[in-house]
Amino acid sequence: MPIKIPDELPAREVLAREGVSVMDERTALRQDIRPLQIGLLNLMPNKMRSETQFARLIGTTPLQVELTLVRIGNHKPKNTSEDHLIAFYQTWEEIAARKFDGFIITGAPVELLPFENVTYWDELTRILDWTTTNVHSSFFICWGAMAAAWHFHRLPKHTLEKKAFGVFRHRNNAPASPYLSGFSDDFAIPVSRWTEVRSADIPPGSGLQVLMESDVTGPCLLTEPTGNRLYMFNHIEYDSISLKEEYDRDVAAGVPIEVPHDYYPYDDPSRPPLNRWRSHAHLLFGNWINQMYQTTSYELENVGTLQRARP
Repeated sequence: MPIKIPDELPAREVLAREGVSVMDERTALRQDIRPLQIGLLNLMPNKMRSETQFARLIGTTPLQVELTLVRIGNHKPKNTSEDHLIAFYQTWEEIAARKFDGFIITGAPVELLPFENVTYWDELTRILDWTTTNVHSSFFICWGAMAAAWHFHRLPKHTLEKKAFGVFRHRNNAPASPYLSGFSDDFAIPVSRWTEVRSADIPPGSGLQVLMESDVTGPCLLTEPTGNRLYMFNHIEYDSISLKEEYDRDVAAGVPIEVPHDYYPYDDPSRPPLNRWRSHAHLLFGNWINQMYQTTSYELENVGTLQRARP
């Protein structure tokens, strides 16, 4: 089954060119099934780029999925037009009464700020608490994962001396995990961040388990079975050229930046980068959606019970 997104969303044309099956709204209404309801709280500055990246990964499942785009109510992004937000996004207040099978919270370019100094931190904490009662399974990405791990478990983030930037090998710590079904023993994942979390800081008794990690960049993916949550600290959703765009942007601005690790062939920025994480990105999201489908309630109103109180 294809993904259902608004007919006029710019991501639709991109996905169609890539062969991702996209369902129009009229066809979806004719089908006598309940599509999985997945919300995407998009905190990235370039929302059109991010919504396409996540829709691409969600849209390759054989299940029908309806994607709802969500934004912070009072925050005005610099790189997305107000017309686009009005046409395709709802504020969290507008969807707060709804239930979702899955909910994704993206990264954001605020990682060097203390969590409490982020302008929309209060609203984000309300959203995180809301996921415990209105969402069956949550998936937090990069800074979103660090924010959620701090909110629910007080897992601290640490500032790095230099940016973790490039494509790094990661280890499969839990081959029996349903989220890692089909994963290789090691695999490449893009990393782009100035902060990190550390395994040694994981609180005893938290239930957090490290599923993926790198000897260089540390924990990558945590699972919390009791809360039905995944915490991904890296950017497995990135396009082939996402790191290139970040590198070129910093070079053009005169910002000191190293060539992304193990990204360009022979570490030569004049060569086109190679995507060595695409298959595992699709596999991870497919596994997440499969687990969601197998464990969520058929009656949407029954989705989301308080599975873990905030410590």
